[in-house]
Amino acid sequence: MKKACVIGWPIAQSRSPLIHSYWLRKYGIEGFYTKEPVDPADLVTFLATMKDRGFVGCNVTVPHKERVFGSADIKDASAVAIGAANTLWFEGDALACANTDTYGFMANLDQSAPGWRDIPGSVLVLGAGGSARAVVYGLLESGRDDVRIFNRTAARGEDIARHFGAGVTALPWDVRNDHVAQASLIINTTTLGMNGVGSPEIDFRLAKKDAVVADLVYVPLETPLLKSARTHGLVGVDGLGMLLHQAVPGFQKWFGVRPEVSSELYALVAENIREA
Repeated sequence: MKKACVIGWPIAQSRSPLIHSYWLRKYGIEGFYTKEPVDPADLVTFLATMKDRGFVGCNVTVPHKERVFGSADIKDASAVAIGAANTLWFEGDALACANTDTYGFMANLDQSAPGWRDIPGSVLVLGAGGSARAVVYGLLESGRDDVRIFNRTAARGEDIARHFGAGVTALPWDVRNDHVAQASLIINTTTLGMNGVGSPEIDFRLAKKDAVVADLVYVPLETPLLKSARTHGLVGVDGLGMLLHQAVPGFQKWFGVRPEVSSELYALVAENIREA
């Protein structure tokens, strides 16, 4: 029986087992997926013994994404571009890694706001962490050439702008609302709004009527940012779809089937979030 897991510290909040267990049942695969709490001090040992313990691979969440990238023998282009990995598997005895956050974000955006690619204008990215890097990489790969990053710590935004080069600009957090009128897409990659606490405080009154607003936060499903955007008639894309789509490549690597992100799966995980 093939086994996979998700590692992090802490890990209790992860919904990855719910997602992968659903797919294992749906496709009749004899497999197992679980959570493995891994203290940062034990990460190297875990990676070295993972295959011996019967795992064919794992998902990776905070705070391990950067360190597993450094430990992998084979690095997918997505992981190299972002400098972090969230999916591990074995190619022979070699440990391979990828970052599927970009795929997850773009697939969710295409599914939830299918016309977004045809809307002209700049893209505003709020935040400058690892998720922002994944989002920026996907936007550039899709052909966007005016991505503006807003972050409270200016140096972090400037690091991303230098890393990706042309098409990416870092700007002060306090001027974010001055750019809303030119934006076709506004993306929150910060934790503002998680559990309903805080908000990026975007003023949508001057926004384009066809602008799309995406939030990577998925607890709650409708964050204060998305509620405000929808109140102003804009399309809002929640973060749960990204979580579901980013799980697809790993499942395919480990269990040999490319799973579908269905409305049934979305409803299952959404209900779990509401009950938490």
